Parts: sequence; structure tokens; C-alpha cells
Amino acid sequence: MAHVLTFFLVAHQLIFLSNPAAILAAESANGSEIDRQALLSFRQGITSDPLGVLSSWGNNSLYCSWRGVVCGNSPPFRVVSLQLNSLQLAGELSPSLANLTSVTRLDLGNNLFSGGIPKELGNSMSLSYVNLANNSLTGVIPHSLASSSSLSKLILSHNNLTGAIPTTLFTNSSRLTTVDLQRNSLACFIPPFDKVTSLKYLCVTENFFSGSIPPSIGNVSSLLFMLLGQNILTGSIPESLRHFSKLLELDLSFNSLSGHVRLPLYNMSSLRYFSLGSNGLVGQLPSDIGYSLPNLQVLIMQSNNLVGLIPPSLENASNLQVLDLSNNSLHGRVPSLGSLAKLHQVLLGMNQLEAYHWQFLASLINCTQLTKLSLEGNMLNGSLPRSIGNLSTSLEYLFLGSNRISGSIPVEINNLVNLTALSMENNLLSGSIPTTMGNLQSLFILNLSKNKLSGHIPSSIGNISQLGKLFLDDNDLSGNIPSSLGQCSMILQLNLSSNSLGGLLPNELFAGPPLPLGVDLSFNHLTGEIPDPIGPMATTVLINISNNLISGSIRPALGVLQFIQYLDLSWNDLSGNVPEFLETFTLLQKLDLSYNNFDGPIPTGRLFQNSTVVILDGNKGLCSRSPTPLALSICDVATESKNHGVALLPLIVIPSVTIALILLLWFVVTLWKKRVFEFPRWEDILRIIRSVVQTKRREVQAFPCSNNETLKKVSYGDILKATNCFSTVHTISSTRTGSVYVGRFKYDRSLVAIKVFNLNEPGAYKSYFIECEVLRSTRHRNLMRPVTLCSTLDTENHEFKALIFKFMVNGSLERWLHCEYYSGMPERVLSLGQRICIAADVASALDYVHNQVTPPLVHCDLKPSNILLDIDMTARLGDFGSAKFLFPGLIVPKSLAEVGGTIGYMAPEYGMGSEITTGGDVYSFGVLLLEMITGKQPTDDFFIDGLNLHNFTDSMFPDRLAEIVDPQMVREESQPCTEVWLQSYIAPLVALGLSCSMESPSDRPGMRDVCAKLSAIKESFLKSDAEILNSH
Repeated sequence: MAHVLTFFLVAHQLIFLSNPAAILAAESANGSEIDRQALLSFRQGITSDPLGVLSSWGNNSLYCSWRGVVCGNSPPFRVVSLQLNSLQLAGELSPSLANLTSVTRLDLGNNLFSGGIPKELGNSMSLSYVNLANNSLTGVIPHSLASSSSLSKLILSHNNLTGAIPTTLFTNSSRLTTVDLQRNSLACFIPPFDKVTSLKYLCVTENFFSGSIPPSIGNVSSLLFMLLGQNILTGSIPESLRHFSKLLELDLSFNSLSGHVRLPLYNMSSLRYFSLGSNGLVGQLPSDIGYSLPNLQVLIMQSNNLVGLIPPSLENASNLQVLDLSNNSLHGRVPSLGSLAKLHQVLLGMNQLEAYHWQFLASLINCTQLTKLSLEGNMLNGSLPRSIGNLSTSLEYLFLGSNRISGSIPVEINNLVNLTALSMENNLLSGSIPTTMGNLQSLFILNLSKNKLSGHIPSSIGNISQLGKLFLDDNDLSGNIPSSLGQCSMILQLNLSSNSLGGLLPNELFAGPPLPLGVDLSFNHLTGEIPDPIGPMATTVLINISNNLISGSIRPALGVLQFIQYLDLSWNDLSGNVPEFLETFTLLQKLDLSYNNFDGPIPTGRLFQNSTVVILDGNKGLCSRSPTPLALSICDVATESKNHGVALLPLIVIPSVTIALILLLWFVVTLWKKRVFEFPRWEDILRIIRSVVQTKRREVQAFPCSNNETLKKVSYGDILKATNCFSTVHTISSTRTGSVYVGRFKYDRSLVAIKVFNLNEPGAYKSYFIECEVLRSTRHRNLMRPVTLCSTLDTENHEFKALIFKFMVNGSLERWLHCEYYSGMPERVLSLGQRICIAADVASALDYVHNQVTPPLVHCDLKPSNILLDIDMTARLGDFGSAKFLFPGLIVPKSLAEVGGTIGYMAPEYGMGSEITTGGDVYSFGVLLLEMITGKQPTDDFFIDGLNLHNFTDSMFPDRLAEIVDPQMVREESQPCTEVWLQSYIAPLVALGLSCSMESPSDRPGMRDVCAKLSAIKESFLKSDAEILNSH
């Protein structure tokens, strides 16, 4: 029987082998099954498919019909292309993709893929097109992929890739045409180029490449685009680049390149985009640049060390759209550029250019597409020609400040109806402000300060509905302050100081806009009393009406200014007592009431024990009930008797009110006994209370990211209007995944911060949904919470997502600790008490998310810029875009970029591939605490050769603490107590910061213990502070 079976099997094989059609059919079926299994394995790696893209991918259907799968036109029907671009897919890339051996095109860009690039992809012999851009991929570029002989286009931009470019990528690559690696974290050197014959597009911008540009790149004569900007490249520009005969775009900006730009580089006639800005280049622009670069559209050479003239030959660069030569040392005349009809931007600020009768300005009339003209910080002189009003109506930004411009402001300037910012400060302008200025309805910034303007302030300025900042200080303006300025509901800051303005303070100005950034009316001739209706200005941080003729007393209406930081009423004719409510202004950094006619005893609270904050000189009638640092005389009996009548007032009023209440109660009881009415039953009262409590409970639980019905509806159009079409002047901050704008909706007078997510960037979707989930799952006074949200489509039907928060008037903690880095910011210093309270607030927030949220939540990016200060200086922790819930089985991050933190604040164990834990936040908090005490950033240039903030502080602790304390800190204690306070409060804070920032996670305390210790330090500080004040 066995022999018979063997015979049949052998016969069957012989028949099969003798039939070629059967063999091909079997191979085809086998290949098809491999492709099917590879696709199904890829699908298993997908963790999120919100659009249901892969719902058609089933075991029983033909895979050639699955969405995104493209098969060949003839049998065997193998997969030749996988196209799943921009479909919001999330997960990790499966190595099984390499089993699609016939695939030539792999396009998975613009999704949410994470993890590494499978090294197996490089084994494919047919793969020519790879697009994995705009994801969250980590790890290195596989050597096998870089060595692929079939590869033609490699697009890996906008990810979190690290490491170096494999040297094999640019070696013997005869087919390679495109390499796009921009916006990653790639480092080391750019490898040399050897026998790269077809490369046309090379982009490695926004990485961390160092060293010099390899001269061998000049041998790649096929290059059309060479983009190496925003790296750390050094050395000179290789002369070999002159071999590029077809190059269209060259970007070497924002590096550290030095030396001269070789003349042959200016002879690449094919160039359209030429950017060498923000380097250390020297020399002059060649005189014939306009002829040698006839196709040039963009020329950017700003922030170098260029000298000489601007070549007049630029007039012949007829395709030029952007010219940026700002911040150099160029001199001479500005060439006439009127022949450049396509010109959009002319940026020539911060040079030594001269006007020469403004001929260049008249020529710009022909540039009808001009949107930005920047000439500030030059040596322009003479009068502005009337032809300035004939410039393009598309002009949005006109910067002429810090020159020597004289004469009057041409009335024709009102023709520039789309101006957003007009800056003409620090010149010699004279005459009056044109009344037609009110026609500039799009204006957000108007700066005419530090000139010689005279006449009245036009009331028409009050008609500029978008006006946000108005600076008319240091002129010779006269007349009254127009009441129409109160109609500017968007205005944030007003400065009319150092003029000759007279008349009364307009009630409309103080009853209208909130002016959160302050109002300065000092050094004028204003009269009358301080207006009463000051309520809308309750959020302002600065009021200065010093050096005027203001009379009367300080009205009780000023008591609403609970968030004021600078209040200067000095050198006026104010009288009466210094009111007690000033004691409630806990945020005051300066209170100047000097040189008035105040009399009587001053308040005795803590504020008036600090001579660095309170100035009362020149008020002969003031006295103090006890010795104070303000050097006032002790009040005598006669002075105190003035207040005797006030002291008796409660003795008269309280008994009278008590008698009236007793009579009223007797009257009600009498009516009840006569059954005129009935009191409600106790059960009814309980029912009402229970109903109210349940209603309140429902209100508390309502949250923006989960229950839109409880929120004000905000449309894309509302946000567009509130931000003036996302104007840069409304921008508070920007990151890769989004921007934050300040604005105000028409239906609300309160300012809001609008966080708009850039959904084209990898990680933006993830940040938005994480922030929503965090905010939905948490509720704490020290966490930022949204007012509402907007999830819709924009005008181009692209998805739009934004979160709207309450505007934090006091900004970020970073702006307080390091205000020297923020131009235009007043010097603001945090006292020791404020720093302790802020640290306690942040610790409380972290203790909550670590120990009271299930599962625990790790912020992952704790730093001063993510700590915002409310109007009462309460700290609120924000920006949870990198946060992670500690779910069971949380994937260990494969790179620092995947953690999402910031260098200097990130826990060291994350750099060694450790899992994310709450201990990482504890480390960041320790660094933050040391920064708040020392005033030094962890990335300070001071920290080199292995020295960091922790080691530096530890080496000075505890004996030399006084040497490392932030010298700018305002100490609230009196000088004899300095050493005591240093040991009682600063030493424990430093010790706590050191323990939290220990290198080993096991050596760090938990946030519950940290919060408890900080609460004790805060309580002890406030108690001791109160005792010292009471002793005075």
C-alpha cells in the first residue's frame, strides 16, 4: 500500500513540474498571500484610525481594492504602491512592510506614526519613493535604507529623528534625486558627497548639524535646491559652490558661517532664492548683483557684518520680491526700486542709510504689491514726501523709527488703509497729528513718541476700533485728552506722557477700555480730580499720572485696582488722608505719593513698612503712629483727634441698626401669628437646597472638552476677528505645534489667550487631544483651564482647532525671572515671598496630578515659560501638550524627543531610555526651584565643562548661600534680619531644590512630601512676616 501511495505522489509532482502555467499560478498565489499578510500586519500596528480608512481592509476581500493600496496592471497583481497620506493614522510602522517586495512607492506622510523606521525597509530592491514626513518618528535613519540602490526620493522631514546622516546616503547614489530631512534633531557633520549624479533637492534645515559645509557638495552639479539653514554650521562658504549652474534656491541662513562671500557665488544666474542671513559674514555686495542674478526673487542677507553701498544694479532684478539687508553696516543712499513691480517686502532697518531727497520712496509707488517697508534705525533725514500716501494700499507695516526725519506727517498717509503697524518714533517730526489718522481702521500699533509734534490729539483716533497700543509720549501735544479714546475697546497700552496736555482727566478713558498693560499720563498739565468710574481698569498693572495738577483726594473707586503693580500719583495737588485700602494692593512694586498735600497718619500695614516700594516725600502733613522706615514724624494728639469723629461713627451706627432689626423681627412675627403668611416647611427648604447643590455640582463637572453645550460658541470667524487675522502683533508666543494670540471677542470685554494648533505639524493633533484629556480629567486652582474651545473648519475647509484661555496679565514666570531677555518689558522683580508662594502653587499642582488623578499624570515639560501668573500672582501650570498618563504598559520612550521635554529641565534618566515616571517632574521642579532662588537658567553660558545648576548650587551650600541668591530679588525683611531669613527660608528652599534634582530618581522625594514642606515654609514665612509688621 505504501508503494502505491509513493507512486501516486511522485506522479503528481512530475505532472505538476511539467506544467509551467501551474508553476506560475502557484508563485503568483504565494506572492499575493505574502502581500496580503504584510498589509494585515501593517494594519495591526495601527492604534488609531479616526477616519475609518482601514475599515475596507478585510481578510476576505481582494487587497487590491483596499483604500490606499495600488496593484500592478497585469498578473501577478502585486502591491506596487501604498498611499495613505494625511489620514490621521497613528501607531508604529511594521517591519512587514519590507515584505511588499514589489512596492515602488511608500507614502505615509502627514499622519501620527511614532516609533522608529524599520531597518528592514532598506532590503526592498524596488522601493524608490519613501515619504514619512510630518509624523512623530524617532530614532536614527537606518543604514540599510540609506544604502538602498533603488531609492530615488527620501522624505523624512518634520519628525523627531536623531543621530547622524548615514555616510552611505550620498555615496554612489546614481538614482537619488530628493533628500528632505528638515525639522528633525539630526546632528554631527554633513557627510561628504561622492558620485551623486542625480540629486536635485537637498533640505536639512532646522537640525543640529555642525562643522563646515563639505566642499565635495560642489561636485553635485545636478542640484536645484540646497537648503542648509538653521543649523550650527561654521567656517566659510566653500568656493566649490560656484560649480552649481542650475541651482534655484540656496539657504545657508541662521548658522555661524564666517568670512567673505566669494564673488563666483554671486554669478549663479539661475538662483531664485538666496539667503545667507544671520551669520557672521563680512565684505560688500558686488556692484553688478542685479545683473549677475537676473532671476532672483528673494535676497536675504540680514544680521551679518556687511559694509559698503546697496548696489544700484538691484533695480534691474525685475523678479525680486523680498529684499532683506537689515542689521548690517551699509551706508549711502537707498536705490530706487520702483522698477521691481513684484516687490513685497523691503527690509533695510538698522544700517546707516541716508534719504537723499527720498527719491527711493517716490519710486516705490510702482510696487503695488508692497506689504512691508522697514527703514528704522538709519540716518534718514528731511521731510517725508507727500507721495508716501501713494504707496501700495496693500502696505501693512511701515517702520521709520529712530531716524532724523523732520517736518510734518503728511495727511496723505491716511490712504494706507491696510496699515497694521505705523512706527515713526524717535525722529524730529513737528506739526500736528493729521486728523485723517482715524481712517486707518486696521491699525493696531501707532507709535509717534519722542518727536516734536504739537497741537491737539485728534479725536478721530478714537475711531480706530482695532487700536491696541498708542504711544504719543515725549512730544509737545496740548489741549484735552479726547474722550473718544474711551471707545478703543481693544487698546492694551496708552502712553501720553511728557506733553503739554491740559483739562480734566476724561471719565470715558477710565470707564472704557481696561488697559491691562497700563496708562501713562505723567508730565502734563492735567487738572481736576481722579475720576470715579474706574471699574473697567481693575486689571491694569500700571497707572502713572504724576507731575500734573490733579487735586482732591484719593477716591475709594481706586480700591478696585487689586492687581496694580505701579501706581505713581506724585507731584500733584492731592490732599486728605492716605487711604487704608492701599494696604490691599499686595502686588504693588512702586507706590509714589510724594510731593502732594496728604496729611494725617499713614496706614500701618506691611506695605508702608517698605521704603523701597512706598515713597511719601514732600507731604509735610503726614505722620506715623509708630516708627517706620519712611522717616515720618510720630503723630501727636491733635492729629489723631481729627479722626476722633470717624472713630465714634461705629458707636452710633451699630446700636441704631440693632434696634431697627429687633423692631423688624417683632413686626414679622406678629404678622405670622395672625396668619398673614406662612414660613416654608423645613422639608421644602431642604428640597430647594438639594436642588441648588445638584445644579451647582452639574455646573462644576461641565468641561470644555467634553460638554460644549455649557460654553459660549466661538466660531472661526470670531477668532479671526479677535486676533486681527492672526496678526503678528497679537502673537504672545509660537512653537512648532501652535501659536498663542491675545485677543478680545466682541461679546466680552475680557482679554483671552487663544491657542491655535498648527495641525500640519507632527504632534499637533496629539498635543490638542492630550490637553483636552488632561483638562477634562483635572480640576485644580493652580492648573490652566480653558474658557471654551473651537473645533471647526477654516475658510479653506482645513481642520481648525483652538483652545481659549483666560488671559494671564502677568505673563509667564520666565518673563519675571529673566525680564532682561524681553525687549520692551519693564524691569519687574519677584520678592522672596512671591517666589515662595509661586513655588508652593506649582508644587500643589504637581502633587495633584501625580497623586490625586487616576491614572497619575506626568507633565513632562515643567519650566518657567509654562507657569503663568494670574492677575493676583497665583501660579497656574499650563501647556500639557507633552503630558502623559501613566497607564499600565506605557511604552518606554525611545528618544528625548519622544519625551517632549526641554534641555536643562529634563530628567537625566530619560536620556538613557528610562521609562516616564513622576520622578521626572520632580527633577524639573528641583531645577525650577534652584532657578527661582539663584536667578540662573540651567542653560546659562556659565555652566560649562560638566558644571550644571545643581552642582554649582550644591558647591555653595550652605556656607556661601548669600553669594548665589538672585541679586535682583527684593527682600521684604529689614536689613538686620537678612541672615536670619537666609537661614530660615532660603536655605530650606535650596535644600529642597537640591534633593529634588538629584541625578538618581530613587534619591528624589515625592511631590506629596515636597508640597508639604513648601506649605510649611510658606506658612512660616507669612506668619513671621505678619509678626514683624505687627511689632512695628
